[in-house]
Amino acid sequence: MATSSSSSKLSLFFLFSFLFTSTLTRNSPSPTTKTLDVLASLKQTQHILSFDPQISNGFSKSQPLFFNSSSSSGYGFSIPLHSRGSLRKTHHVDYKNLVRSRLDRDSARVNSLTTEVLLAVKGVRKTELKPVVTELEPEALSTPVTSGVSQGSGEYFTRVGVGNPAKQFYMVLDTGSDVNWIQCEPCTDCYQQSDPIFDPSASSTYSPVTCESRQCSSLRESACRGGKCLYQVSYGDGSYTVGDFVTETVSFGNSGDIKGVALGCGHTNEGLFVAAAGLVGLGGGPLSLTSQIKATSFSYCLVDRDSASSSTLDFNSGLPADSVVAPLIRSRKVDTFYYVGLTGLSVGGQPVQLPPGSFELEQSGNGGVIVDCGTAITRLQAEAYNALRDAFVKLTPDLPTTGGVALFDTCYDLSSRTSVRVPTVAFHFSGGMSLDLPAKNYLIPVDSSGTFCLAFAPTTSSLSIIGNVQQQETRVSFDLANNKIGFSPHKC
Repeated sequence: MATSSSSSKLSLFFLFSFLFTSTLTRNSPSPTTKTLDVLASLKQTQHILSFDPQISNGFSKSQPLFFNSSSSSGYGFSIPLHSRGSLRKTHHVDYKNLVRSRLDRDSARVNSLTTEVLLAVKGVRKTELKPVVTELEPEALSTPVTSGVSQGSGEYFTRVGVGNPAKQFYMVLDTGSDVNWIQCEPCTDCYQQSDPIFDPSASSTYSPVTCESRQCSSLRESACRGGKCLYQVSYGDGSYTVGDFVTETVSFGNSGDIKGVALGCGHTNEGLFVAAAGLVGLGGGPLSLTSQIKATSFSYCLVDRDSASSSTLDFNSGLPADSVVAPLIRSRKVDTFYYVGLTGLSVGGQPVQLPPGSFELEQSGNGGVIVDCGTAITRLQAEAYNALRDAFVKLTPDLPTTGGVALFDTCYDLSSRTSVRVPTVAFHFSGGMSLDLPAKNYLIPVDSSGTFCLAFAPTTSSLSIIGNVQQQETRVSFDLANNKIGFSPHKC
């Protein structure tokens, strides 16, 4: 009798467990997915290796730039924006080596950005530091301009006129820098660039800045010689530019010019600065181009770095109507960077469980998330990255895995596939809006044979960075007047 009762109870237990599990399964939503076009991505890796801008005329020096006078928020204008591949043919014959080269530059840039925050938090000025001697390998010297050019931001360029009469130059665009600068004659030590070096004596609007001026006092590193201001901008990898701080006319094609823009006229320039003539700073500090022209907003759309197509950098154009809007947050410690109110992540449509305050900008200046066009791969605090990666791996059991590559630890062998369905990845912002990323913005090829990796990386720094791979094919708008950032997909 006891045995029969026990068997009945056991049967009821298994029946209840089955029904409970079935109910949970039915009520659990299926993971949301996107299609990754494997074949198209691999074709693009082969195209960039063979693409020659000189033959294809990918970045025309005579390409017209235009102004948009219909802007309701100031004088709006646009300038063409091109990827590095449109300017200079890669010397790499293997795509995996090209990726490793990019990631090396990217790591140098990230180290520099996080160091800048760390120094600001601790109240240490760069002038108190001693330079570190850095040995540059020959291959590294063949890479183009990076974050201030050296940090890795030399991925997106535009054509800008400097002086009167204007001479046209390729310039790197960088949201992580403030000081605009260009190589100048006479050169004590100048690197190779695509255009002739700027000659100040040929310009009627070249004017040195005095040591007592507001522009000189705004520099983080400056000196005085004969009453004239000298500048220095140094970067985390030991690269630097030094010279006279001046005002000049900056122009955009034949459509208009801006007089009296403060910029560095560099006579001694060392580091990974190959190809571009200098840098246009788009940061939030007082010396950036955006601040000097009193722009109420600016936006860019970054084309795929393996593409020869182009887009625009727009000023005073406002937010597109379909933008995913998030708060633009300012740091009391570092005014250069654009912090965004990121609150969470999701994979497959489900929230990723993150430690509280993972993305919060603290009063001390620690933490927070910046949007940066010069950093390639999004960096997340280690715990947040691990949670994102684990959630992604859990939802990709059918994808064949392979070994990690460089800073990527989650990679797949998709050589036998033409396309795959992968879990969605989304950013969630303060205010409740979310940005769903295209599959090609988070699962990227690292060779031409079919190895794809999850394009996020952990950082030991408190600073997280949304990089340009995740921003590709999305118009990113910075509404400076209203402290908002907008993300509008497919607006290139």
